Amino acid sequence: MAPVGQDTLKTRRTLSVDGKSYDFYSLKAAESQIGDVSRLPYTLKVLLENLLRHEDGVTVKTEDIKALADWQKTQRSDHEIQYRPARVLMQDFTGVPAVVDLAAMRDAMSAMGGNPTLINPLAQCDLVIDHSVMVDKFGTAQSFKQNVDLEMERNAERYEFLKWGQSSLDDFNAVPPGTGICHQVNLEYIAKTVWTSEIDGKTIAFPDTCVGTDSHTTMINGLAVLGWGVGGIEAEAAMLGQPVSMLIPEVVGFKLTGKLKEGITATDLVLRVVEMLRQLGVVGKFVEFYGNGLDELTIADQATIANMGPEYGATCGFFPVSQQTLDYLTFTGRDTETVALVKAYAQEQGMWRDANSPEPVYTKTLELDISTVKPSLAGPSRPQDRVDLDNAKNTFINEVLAKAGKKDDLAEYSVEGEKFTLTHGDVGIAAITSCTNTSNPGVLIAAGLVAKKANELGLKSQPWVKTSLAPGSQVVTDYLDKAGLTEHLNALGFNLVGYGCTTCIGNSGPLATPISKTINDNGLVCASVLSGNRNFEGRVSPDLKASYLASPPLVVAYAIAGSMKIDITTEPLGQDKNGNDVFLKDLWPSNQEIHEAMTASLTRDMFIERYANVFDGTPEWQAVPVSEGETYKWNDKSTYIQHPPYFKGMGPEIAPTTDVIGARPLALLGDSITTDHISPAGSIKADSPAGEYLQSKGVTKADFNSYGSRRGNHEVMMRGTFANVRLRNLMAPGTEGGWTTHQPSGEVMSIYHASMKYQEAGIPLVVVGGKEYGTGSSRDWAAKGTNLLGVKAVLVESFERIHRSNLVGMGVLPLQFKDGDTRESLSLVGTETFDITGVAGNIKPLQDVSVTIHHADGTKKDITVLCRIDTENEVEYYKNGGILHYVLRRLAA
Repeated sequence: MAPVGQDTLKTRRTLSVDGKSYDFYSLKAAESQIGDVSRLPYTLKVLLENLLRHEDGVTVKTEDIKALADWQKTQRSDHEIQYRPARVLMQDFTGVPAVVDLAAMRDAMSAMGGNPTLINPLAQCDLVIDHSVMVDKFGTAQSFKQNVDLEMERNAERYEFLKWGQSSLDDFNAVPPGTGICHQVNLEYIAKTVWTSEIDGKTIAFPDTCVGTDSHTTMINGLAVLGWGVGGIEAEAAMLGQPVSMLIPEVVGFKLTGKLKEGITATDLVLRVVEMLRQLGVVGKFVEFYGNGLDELTIADQATIANMGPEYGATCGFFPVSQQTLDYLTFTGRDTETVALVKAYAQEQGMWRDANSPEPVYTKTLELDISTVKPSLAGPSRPQDRVDLDNAKNTFINEVLAKAGKKDDLAEYSVEGEKFTLTHGDVGIAAITSCTNTSNPGVLIAAGLVAKKANELGLKSQPWVKTSLAPGSQVVTDYLDKAGLTEHLNALGFNLVGYGCTTCIGNSGPLATPISKTINDNGLVCASVLSGNRNFEGRVSPDLKASYLASPPLVVAYAIAGSMKIDITTEPLGQDKNGNDVFLKDLWPSNQEIHEAMTASLTRDMFIERYANVFDGTPEWQAVPVSEGETYKWNDKSTYIQHPPYFKGMGPEIAPTTDVIGARPLALLGDSITTDHISPAGSIKADSPAGEYLQSKGVTKADFNSYGSRRGNHEVMMRGTFANVRLRNLMAPGTEGGWTTHQPSGEVMSIYHASMKYQEAGIPLVVVGGKEYGTGSSRDWAAKGTNLLGVKAVLVESFERIHRSNLVGMGVLPLQFKDGDTRESLSLVGTETFDITGVAGNIKPLQDVSVTIHHADGTKKDITVLCRIDTENEVEYYKNGGILHYVLRRLAA
């Protein structure tokens, strides 16, 4: 943690809790100088305390503190502040490249004559290995062990590297594989709601805050911990003591009233919340939940809503401290001292919510009576596209098939070696997975009860459905076992496959070869149903063109039904042992049944026992060798970990910025291009540039693993940039995947190979897109890969928050159309060249930049665009060539 500041406003006070003294920075004490802040949103109170504690006259000034207090007057601000989160959370897909960067920075520091150990976390960093396990094996009692064995075999190089990081970097903790999902481990164990630090012999208390390299870091907002996702490069800067530069955000208040009706799940609620907030538009804003409806939601329910902040586009989705917070902290094994401090601190600082709390002022508000929520799915390719469950069948037939250019002709196709046939709408994957839902005992118990009733009636999952259960922590299997539900889930094929993200991150593993072949040979539009938060195109499985988000009990129901063309609200799911039709209502548990099963099976001791040795890991993890040393000994033959080229030839002085002249477009893209489109996490195709590279290194297709697992090797990742199988580059009409048309040759080739030709010729590149560019995961490789392909600028109609920041962090210009200009209105086809001027010299935040577009017929068009380098800090990052270069030069100096 960065040291405390000057405290010019003299707000440092002492709080006594159960005989122990804590120093803290008092919001009440500040009010005499900055005005009443009692109705400031809870999230902004957290930011205000952060500024009070770190005020140093340089990065945080008294005018920054006053600007935050003055927010109440207009509920918006264009004032920039420097925010320092208490800690950093990482998962291994994004954590490995972050540690690779730190190792490379240590080498660069040595090369510049500096001390490599200066490259070291200054804030606590917890990395949870949860993204690597794949569903290769499923549906048997041996599935878990088989998948773990494969995980350890595939990822030995990565895990050895992470162990180096754990032994060589200070304040860096690695939670071993097979423990749980990072957000659930954060919720159940790491987070404290109020954090403490020992400074100069005093214990300082302050709000627990974090940033994470996974966009769903927002889940911790359910426990009143302000946290959100950032790119890996921004997280690395935070680890190295750099503040997060941000504008004081707008705060949208979401009022919840009422109570969920019988049979409605927290998943149904969150899908409605996502739909409403996407319609309102909250990108770059904070969302804060309030109203008496919060009293009807458990912390697990709140965490479920907070988790999907990225899906509704907000920076965070925050729930204040309440009695439920204290109850959850107690039940999950936090000590009494921590719980007492949380209550005393929150009440003292006006951060406590109850019926008597003043209602904050917000930029905008909206309201939902949660008793109106209906059973829902979301799909087929975006989390915000909610579908009423009773309309899912019609929507699939009339919209999904129609959009794919298919008719529901009911034709069925035989599968080699099987007795069943396949047709449009069949469910290929049914997965209980992801932090969104596996943190919530209510929906998991419900899934188990649906399985119990189905199994007792003799129902089975359909044989073409790949079923899996991947809980977010080991506590889940403990309470499912104790409730007697594991055996019933197993009977339907929902055997434990691993503790990790699995299907939601794209690690669904391959479908059986005959099934995959039948689907692809006949152009079938088949589906996955998962209890996750992400269903973007090409993410879950390359074989399944539609993906639906659903609650865990609905996942079980669709595994039994086996098709999206069954209205499971009115049509039978199957027949019982006696041939009688069984309907969803026959299987669905009552709220009372769920409550009784939870009460009887879930205990505080489970959390205490499971997290007592959280860092120890399995014998297989303990057997992974550890290499020692201040700097990492790179292995040139490794296909997982390679020394990245970002700092090659870097000197202590920055080079002046230059305009971008004669740039060629590498891709022309449409709306809602996700970070999955830009940098996929899933399977690597054998005939792709990345696949060809791996084969040239002697790696067989069976050992390709995934893009996500190889993020420590820039050679793989730059070849995988814009390589999503569902990407449609308008420069290469009629193609799908990572293709472009090289200019001026007119040759269609892979985006990677075109980039190499352009770079050899010294030609800079641009990418042009539409609205919501960079939606989705906080994937630093979407920016790193863009940089390594020689792209100097990305010109789009609008950016999602994290990806814009990542582009700046990698020295790529984010430019935004204005004055109504778009790719379509400018008639861009990909044969143009672009001159971007006004960048050289003294860049200012949010300045206008001139772009001259030269068409192939000799005509030209001058337009003005907005440079989305938003803050002064970002200007410095861009001038240095990136945020890590900026940090490295400062530390070296």
